[in-house]
Amino acid sequence: NWRNRCSTARMRWLPKLSWGTAATFAAVFIGVWLLASEPQALQVVRNAVYDQYQRLAPRVYQAAPVRVVDFNDESLKRIGQWPWPRTVIAELIRKLQDAGAVAIGFDVVFAEEDRTSPKAMVQTWRSSGAVRDQLLTLPDHDQVMVDALSRGGVVLGFAGERNDLKTRLPTRSSRIISRGEPALSYLHPFTGAVTSLELLEKAAAGVGVLSFIPDADGVVRRVPLLVNVAGQVMPSLTSEVLRVGLQQRNYTVTTAAVSLGQADIHRGVSELRVGNIMVPTTAKGEMWVHYTATRDPAVYAAVKQQRYIEAWQVLEGKLAPGSLDGFVVLVGTSAQGLMDLRSSPMGTIMPGVEAHAQALEQILTGSYLERPYWAVLAEALVLIFGGILIGFVALTTRALICAVFTAALLLSAGLAAWVAFTKYGMLLDPVTPGITVLITFIVGSVVKHMNSEREQRWVREAFSRYVSPNRVDYLVENPGQLELGGKRQECSFVFTDLENFTGLMEKMDPGAAVALLNEYLDRMVAIAFEAGGTLDRIVGDAVAIMFSAPVPQPDHRSRALKCALDMHAFASKYSADLNAQGKAFGKTRIGVHTGEVIVGNFGGSTMFDYRALGDPVNTAARLEGANKYLGTTVCVSEATLAGCVGAQVRAIGQLVVKGKTQALKVFEPVATSEVPSTGPDAAYDAAYAMLQAGSVQALPAFEALALERPHDTLVAMQLERLRAGETNDLIKLDAK
Repeated sequence: NWRNRCSTARMRWLPKLSWGTAATFAAVFIGVWLLASEPQALQVVRNAVYDQYQRLAPRVYQAAPVRVVDFNDESLKRIGQWPWPRTVIAELIRKLQDAGAVAIGFDVVFAEEDRTSPKAMVQTWRSSGAVRDQLLTLPDHDQVMVDALSRGGVVLGFAGERNDLKTRLPTRSSRIISRGEPALSYLHPFTGAVTSLELLEKAAAGVGVLSFIPDADGVVRRVPLLVNVAGQVMPSLTSEVLRVGLQQRNYTVTTAAVSLGQADIHRGVSELRVGNIMVPTTAKGEMWVHYTATRDPAVYAAVKQQRYIEAWQVLEGKLAPGSLDGFVVLVGTSAQGLMDLRSSPMGTIMPGVEAHAQALEQILTGSYLERPYWAVLAEALVLIFGGILIGFVALTTRALICAVFTAALLLSAGLAAWVAFTKYGMLLDPVTPGITVLITFIVGSVVKHMNSEREQRWVREAFSRYVSPNRVDYLVENPGQLELGGKRQECSFVFTDLENFTGLMEKMDPGAAVALLNEYLDRMVAIAFEAGGTLDRIVGDAVAIMFSAPVPQPDHRSRALKCALDMHAFASKYSADLNAQGKAFGKTRIGVHTGEVIVGNFGGSTMFDYRALGDPVNTAARLEGANKYLGTTVCVSEATLAGCVGAQVRAIGQLVVKGKTQALKVFEPVATSEVPSTGPDAAYDAAYAMLQAGSVQALPAFEALALERPHDTLVAMQLERLRAGETNDLIKLDAK
């Protein structure tokens, strides 16, 4: 028994393990693929999570030696429309230098000659004579700016281009030292550049790219520190301002390849070093920007007051000498008309120069936001083990437990990522592992549901071998009916019994007899189920079938009669076949009756017994037993025939069974008699009418029928009664 139980358990678990394991590993494989390929849709979701982190926990502003000189709308109103003359720009540079700025970076490209310069005015106005000569004696505006640039510490910007146009490339003022393989192939590529005038570039202390590489949604989350411009490594404005401010000549770029087996989990740039400052980068040479708060107007205003200086204030001498000692200054614009506005992760619009400024603030305060190289490995481990764990839990526990377990795992992963962000400035991805865990949960739950349905079908099929299928279906759909009690209902009943089965058991091998009985009962019960009947009980070789319970059937009478006729047809053929083989198998007697009974669950708290109780049940059983005295095989009451329009039957008589005082009119279906035809038996009906009327002609009529039908047992029974002195159709039985 123990071995059989183990075998059964294995058979039930194998489908779960095979399909469930395959589905789990398929879900985990999808997660690994998502992690490795990083489709754009996944990046959008992941970035949205990172943005939410920044909004919930923005960087706390720390006083840093970084300022932004803003060409804002007020400055344009006071100084004049853009572009300003280069003499104004030169004046701005000198005032910032006098205030002590160690580096000044322009988030502006001076790509054309100054149109307000005297030389340009001569060419535009086509002046001649004394006016032309007088204009040419005035200083050139671009040269005035060159003089200011020559005082040192100024970084000019250029815009990266990704078209195939041949443009002059910027002149790099620094040297790149590589540690590891060359970084060029990992950097964001530009095929060309829009640069400032060459004479301005030569006078500047450095040049850096202004361009950002925003994500697909246009949000600037990272600032490039190095880029690839037509095959040359070039610094960004952020990097150059830092280098010039630190008075360094070189950049040191470190590249690394961190592998797990045959796969690289990090390959590319890992850090940029300027002097003693080391900046962690992405594989493409960018740094993540952790923005300060912008949604609280009071906080943002206070930070902006410390970070920004309006350009008009500088030009009007509002800066005290030495007020910017040791500061790096970025010059840009927040004016809407100049269109240098960017989307930030905080859900707001910011001037492009602010991204550079906030990156420099982080660098100078050592407050970095990074996605460590081992993040992918950690996420892969969580993804794989979490997915497998949830798959196993989904396959082996209830749905609610698995849902709670899945929610706990997702919350734990999200909490770990949140703590890593807020405490350590690390960006860990909870999205991809979370999606994988959810996919595994869904797939595992679907497989578990399919397995459960398969098991339920198996249990239902097995249970249906003990209880009627319609009873099983009814209980599944109406579980509330599993309670003690009953209700009054009209039902039809079919009772069968096998003649002389006890003698058969004595004469045959018990195993062979049981095999014959099982085959017989299997088909008899199947016929009842096909007719929509409910198996009430099997007692030995006897079968009791109930119609119109538990599910009401308006046509329960006709169903019961058809069931009885089909049972008779099968039993007669089955018996004849066995008798032809030399195996004595008796006839099957069937009783059919209809009446009002109490139907429901009877018993106690330990066990239910669903059945019908009432006199019609006993009467149907009595009709089955009456067949052996009536000479019939099927006996149907008038109550049943009342709902069977067109049924071909012969009247047996008014029957008073043992224990009853009321007569019950009963009939024999013609199809179960010895009559050659299945149509009306006119001759018998005529003879029976005489018997019913008490006519003396009844005896000769039945004698004549007996001569014609020597095997008609019903005719023989009626003739025997008449010869015994009976004069009507009232039949009293003293035995069951």
